[in-house]
Amino acid sequence: MDLKYFGTDGFRGVANEGLNVDHAFKIGRFVGWFYGLMQGRKARIVIGKDTRRSSYMFESALVAGLVASGADAYMLHVIPTPGVSYVTADGGFDCGIMITASHNPFTDNGIKLVNSNGEKMDDAILSQVENYIDGKVDVPLATGDAIGQTVDFMQGRNRYIAYLIASANFSLQGVKVGLDCANGAASSVAKPVFDALGADVYVFNNTPNGFNINVNCGSTHIDQLQSYVLRNNLDVGFAYDGDADRCLAVDERGHVVDGDLIMYVCGRYLNQHGGLAKSTVVPTVMSNFGFFKALEEIGINHVDTAVGDKYVYAKMREEGYSLGGEQSGHIIFGEIENTGDGIMTSLRVMEAIRAQKESLSTLVRPVKLYPQQLDNVKVKDKNQAMESAEVLEAVKKAQEFLGDRGRCFVRASGTEDLVRVLAEAPDAELCRQANDFVLKALKPHMI
Repeated sequence: MDLKYFGTDGFRGVANEGLNVDHAFKIGRFVGWFYGLMQGRKARIVIGKDTRRSSYMFESALVAGLVASGADAYMLHVIPTPGVSYVTADGGFDCGIMITASHNPFTDNGIKLVNSNGEKMDDAILSQVENYIDGKVDVPLATGDAIGQTVDFMQGRNRYIAYLIASANFSLQGVKVGLDCANGAASSVAKPVFDALGADVYVFNNTPNGFNINVNCGSTHIDQLQSYVLRNNLDVGFAYDGDADRCLAVDERGHVVDGDLIMYVCGRYLNQHGGLAKSTVVPTVMSNFGFFKALEEIGINHVDTAVGDKYVYAKMREEGYSLGGEQSGHIIFGEIENTGDGIMTSLRVMEAIRAQKESLSTLVRPVKLYPQQLDNVKVKDKNQAMESAEVLEAVKKAQEFLGDRGRCFVRASGTEDLVRVLAEAPDAELCRQANDFVLKALKPHMI
C-alpha cells in the first residue's frame, strides 16, 4: 500500500513546512475519534516527544486534536521512542504517538504512530488517517462530557526507566561507561539507568536546548565518543541518536562497534546460552559481508531483509527469530521488545561483556569487516534503471568477478531517484573494480 504522508519511519518533514501543526491537529482528531469508535468508549492515547523545539508545538496540536475528538491524552513529555512503545503496551493504551525526527537536524520533525502492542501502526489505518488529512472523510467534534482530558503521565517514563533497570540482572560496579545522549531523548533516561546498576557514568551531550539535538554529537557523529572514551580512559562508550532507538558503541581502544558488530557480540552470547531462536540473526542486506562470514564461522545463520527496521521486525515476528537489526545501530531483541531501543541495546552489550569477563575489543576481534565502496548514482528513472537488462547483466558479472571473495549489491533509494551500488571485498581495489561493471551499465540512465 502506497502512503502519501507516512513513510517507513512516520510522517516526516521540515517543521511547519512538510509537516505542520494542521497535520498534527488532524492526526490527533482522527486517532482520538477512530479508537473511541473502535473501543466503544473514550480512547486512551499516550504521547511522547524528543527535545527539538518544534516537538512542543506539535505536542500541543496533537493533544488539542485528541481531546477535541473525545480521547484522553496521556503526556509522557520527553522520552525515547521505544519508551512510548513500552508504555503503550504496558499501560493498556489504545495507541501511542511519538514526536521525533530521530537523527535528523532540529529543523525537521515527525510523528510516529504505534498500535496497542507498541508496534508500528498498520498501513491500513495510516491510510485512513491520510484520507482525513486530505478532507476525504468527516470526523465529529466531541461535546459536553464527551470531550477528552489531558493527563500528566510522568509516571509512565519512570516505569520505562524501571523496566530498563529490571532487565539487567548484573552489576556494573567499577565499570567506567561513557554515554553520548545526542542532546536528545536519552538525556533524562540513560544516566539514571546506568547509575542504578552501579556504573561509573560519564555522560555528555545531555543538555538539550531545542536546537542542539544531533548537532556534532550522538551516533551520527561517533568520533565525539571515540575521543571521549580515550580521553577519560573508559571501559566502553555508547552513543544514541535523537530519539534513542539506535545505539553505536566504542570499545576501550576507541574503535567503533557498529550495529553489525553489536549483533555479532550479542548473537554469539545468546546462542551460547540457548537464547538465540533458531540460531539465526536477522540483519538487512546492507550489513557487512565480513559480518556474514563471521556468523557462519560460529554456526549462526542469517536471514537478510530489505533496509528498514520495520522489515527486520516483520521477518522476526513472522519466523519467530529473536535478534535482528541494522548496521546503523537499530537493534531489536525480540524476546523482550518489539522495536529498536538504544538504551536496551547498550545494556545487552554490557551483559555480554560482564558475563564473559572480556573487553569489548576482544569480543569483536573475530569479525573482519570488509572494505566497502558505495556509489550513489543519480538517474532519470530508478525503476527503469533497476529493470535494465544491461544493468542486471553487469551486476551478475560483478558478482562473478568477486566470487566468494565478496559481493556487489544494487538497490534503488526509497526516497530519491538514486541507484545505490555497493561492493564489499577484502581490499578497496576489488571493490572499485566490481562497482565499475555496474557504473558503466548505468551511464545511459544517469542524469
